Amino acid sequence: MKKQKRLEKIADTVTRSESKNSALARLNGFWNVFSREDNVLVVISADPDALAGAMAVKRLLSYRVQSVTIASPNEIRRLSNMEMVSRLKIPIERLHNLKIGDYNKKVLLDSQPPHLPCFAKVKFDVVIDHHPVTEKWDATFIDIRPDYGAVSSMMVEYLRAANIKPSVALATALFYGIKVDTQNFEKNSRLADAISLRYLFNIANRNLVRKFELTDLRRSELKYFKIALNDLKVSKGRAYVHLGRVRTPDVLVIIADFLNHVDQFDWVIVSGIHGDRLVVIFRCDGYRKNAGNLAKKTFGKFGPAGGHKEAARAEVPLKKLELPENHEFTTYSLMRLATRYMK
Repeated sequence: MKKQKRLEKIADTVTRSESKNSALARLNGFWNVFSREDNVLVVISADPDALAGAMAVKRLLSYRVQSVTIASPNEIRRLSNMEMVSRLKIPIERLHNLKIGDYNKKVLLDSQPPHLPCFAKVKFDVVIDHHPVTEKWDATFIDIRPDYGAVSSMMVEYLRAANIKPSVALATALFYGIKVDTQNFEKNSRLADAISLRYLFNIANRNLVRKFELTDLRRSELKYFKIALNDLKVSKGRAYVHLGRVRTPDVLVIIADFLNHVDQFDWVIVSGIHGDRLVVIFRCDGYRKNAGNLAKKTFGKFGPAGGHKEAARAEVPLKKLELPENHEFTTYSLMRLATRYMK
């Protein structure tokens, strides 16, 4: 019942009827939140889709507000993302270096307040996302479309409703964001994603997108493939591996996506320790399976966990796992936690 009321609240904020829930209605609802004197903070967890979406929000608010600042709590370490930021000259700040009180309007993009503890501490005026709906938060303007493959696709619709043709840099970012988040349309997506990609096709610099796609691994990170292949455990079509401490959680995603292409692996679950957290990446084909639900069931009581049917993530403070003294988390530890909830 509570979830239904929450959905009704979102429906009230962004009308879902075919006649009223148009791209123009959403655009006007978004613009109505802001005034000329506003200093706007756009918060993202930096990845290609979120970065592209933030660039689009900045463009939509050009000449309508005093300033727009893009910020992220996470340091960008993945090579492809660093290349994207550098080549497209995306202005992004670290969230902890800013004073939240300096901004009277806040936008959360490609995420929702419960997804990270630092998000939950901020009162957002606008939330635009394509992940499953969460609860116990609110905003003046909400646009959540879990059936879309990428926020970038949603932002293309905003731009087109505003009659704004994106620059080559913005089009390139959005094109890449859609490709990454839909995994070249291998993941759940809808016709709207394809329409947005086609619109960007002749505007984006596709050679630059290819450059981003090829810039993925440091030579020093090749060792993680060796660890994964040596420590991989497979049971009933489920592949598990714990990589130990990693320089960046992005390498877990790379390994999980690599293993997800292996024949007869119905599930892939890869974990590693970064800082004081255990990060777990879930992959499956999304057919009669739900990675987001499994992530919540397995690790939701410990920390942020969830995602889509075919891809999900969990981040757990190590102290919450209550491991026995001198006991290291291993691939077998991962198997025990995950299989407890898998049919």
